[in-house]
Amino acid sequence: MPEAYSHFLQHPVFKVVSELSSAQDIPAYVIGGFVRDSLLGRPCKDIDIVVVGDGPAFAAQVANKLRVKNLSIYKRYGTAHFRYKDLDVEFVGARKESYTEDSRNPATVPGTLQDDQLRRDFTVNALAFNLHQTQFGALEDPFNGLKDLDQGILRTPLDPVVTYSDDPLRMMRAIRFATQLNFSIAGPSLQAIQQQHERISIVSMERISTELNKIVMSEKPSRGFYLLKASGLLPHIFPEMLALSGIETVNGHSHKDNFDHTLEVLDNICLHTDNLWLRWAALMHDIAKPPTKRYDPNVGWTFHGHEELGARMVPKIFKRLKLPLDGKMKYVQKLVRLHLRPIALVKGSVTDSAIRRLLSEAGDDIDDLMTLCSADITSKNEFKVKRYRNNYELVGEKLKHVEEKDRIRNFQPPVTGEYIMSYYGIGPCAAIGIIKSAIKEAILEGKIENTFEDASNEMIAQANQLGLVPVSSK
Repeated sequence: MPEAYSHFLQHPVFKVVSELSSAQDIPAYVIGGFVRDSLLGRPCKDIDIVVVGDGPAFAAQVANKLRVKNLSIYKRYGTAHFRYKDLDVEFVGARKESYTEDSRNPATVPGTLQDDQLRRDFTVNALAFNLHQTQFGALEDPFNGLKDLDQGILRTPLDPVVTYSDDPLRMMRAIRFATQLNFSIAGPSLQAIQQQHERISIVSMERISTELNKIVMSEKPSRGFYLLKASGLLPHIFPEMLALSGIETVNGHSHKDNFDHTLEVLDNICLHTDNLWLRWAALMHDIAKPPTKRYDPNVGWTFHGHEELGARMVPKIFKRLKLPLDGKMKYVQKLVRLHLRPIALVKGSVTDSAIRRLLSEAGDDIDDLMTLCSADITSKNEFKVKRYRNNYELVGEKLKHVEEKDRIRNFQPPVTGEYIMSYYGIGPCAAIGIIKSAIKEAILEGKIENTFEDASNEMIAQANQLGLVPVSSK
């Protein structure tokens, strides 16, 4: 029945497209993600419209009718885009595609709707709603995409070997959609990815990382990383992550599988945050365990220094993955470096001094660090987990108490280098650093209060030891 799905098409954009399509007898369809997500009951703010004709020219008419001023036309790709209220709307002319072996950018020629559906990556993304008034809302489904949608299966319209070879980014998209939608990848399709995984090398890392970030931002990203591993794609993208996999046993002592542990921590943290970079910190927190792994007959397996080495690995990995090298990278690096600190407090005694040092180093990221460390408490031993969680709550309470009392977060000693130089009539020298470090250390150790008066007294005591004389006494 043509009107069966018209209730999904109430937005003004569809009304205008329908009017122009009908008046000029130009077939137009909404296709892909909007259709798929509408049928799944998921929100979608991206609309892709296929026109059997000149897509950009049709887009210009729609934009004019909607009084949209920000129309962008991409002649090279034969597409056009504008934003209308809360929607991103893209237009393209229906087309056929052909590929060469060394590129994922196809040669295109005008085609029919069926040609355009055939070039889509998955049957569930080839579904289209007709926007012509005579068939408004009719579902165009040549590959049984609706059935695959009902069964939660990702299948390609063409032979999957051809689909993934033509555009290897589709392999990443398959895993991303399987993760986001909790779908399974059809057997022949997964086998084709396993056969074609080396083809991912012709895809730019920027495009790969876009898909990787969407996997990380999904409800349960571990599913995606297990698929990346099973498909053979992971070593091409994130070999350091794959290196976490496996268990080694010596003299009856085994360490846990750090790949599984990392993904458990990642899933845990996703229950508490939508911060992409905090999720990345969870993904990277144990990244240096393989190169720091040692077996000690007296204590078993150790990973000494993996937090420091891991922090040093972060920039290299971010650079290769084309992730931002700005404050976001430094944020992840800081959390990786500090991720053992709260855990050490949870396992041992919680002194004010240790809390002050943690607050000083973590600064405004202390709450995120604590979220990461809570997610990192994983064990099959329920008694051990309960004990750690109780101690973890104690650390959290102590953090609040010390922060309120001492104002340590992001603190700088109340006495500045400029003040010291003015007070003693000296220029920049090693003594300034010695005095400032001593004041900071005294505050962190709780020997003095975090006040100007106490810090000034400590300055005078330290300067006396260094033989400095105040200007007023000279």
